[in-house]
Amino acid sequence: MANGSYQERREEIETYFDRTAADAWRKLTSDVKVSRIRATVRAGRDDMRATLLNWLPADLTGKRLLDAGCGTGALAFEAARRGAEVVAIDVAPTLIQIAQERTPKDLGPGSVHFEAGDMLDPAHGRFDHVVAMDSLIHYVPADVVKVLAGLAGRTGGSILFTFAPKTPALAVMHAVGQLFPRGNRSPAIVPVGPDRLRALLAAEPALAGWRAQRTKRIAVGFYTSQALELVPA
Repeated sequence: MANGSYQERREEIETYFDRTAADAWRKLTSDVKVSRIRATVRAGRDDMRATLLNWLPADLTGKRLLDAGCGTGALAFEAARRGAEVVAIDVAPTLIQIAQERTPKDLGPGSVHFEAGDMLDPAHGRFDHVVAMDSLIHYVPADVVKVLAGLAGRTGGSILFTFAPKTPALAVMHAVGQLFPRGNRSPAIVPVGPDRLRALLAAEPALAGWRAQRTKRIAVGFYTSQALELVPA
């Protein structure tokens, strides 16, 4: 993959979510009152999480699941309650700390192992399912495809991920974001057209044994993201 660009962007994301945005992310992913704008982002993320969980088997007993970009752990907890052995990885140690603090005492038959690190680290082993919710939206499309190709080599079942669909509304929000002082900016989201993304996926040799299946776009206020399911052909 374009290793340099992936690594550089990954470091930017780690710095932002581990320092600048850690407190805001703690509040956003809790039930405390937030601004109307952030409330729409929270609602959109809740809808997206429910969509991805709905695409996973209801019974995950004995299955290994990688939560790639787990944030504060909400999806990982739900997967564990279905019986999954969840490996939950995030680049930001602060978010991992929050997730560990929020871990329920009883996750039922499943388990969650949280770790700050790289979702592509082969040391994490093989998985039955991979979920990457809003963790690839800051990377250029070519790197997104290479990340998915790397994950596919260690996945036996589905890969569920989200991307930022190229829409006029997202273009406006991106432009507004550039008005903020550089130190206060989040890493830019990189929108991509769904057709172009599918073409890039189809052209990647390492994904030749995979096909794109279900897709769903969630648009709630200031949150817009699109889910796509990859399954073995």
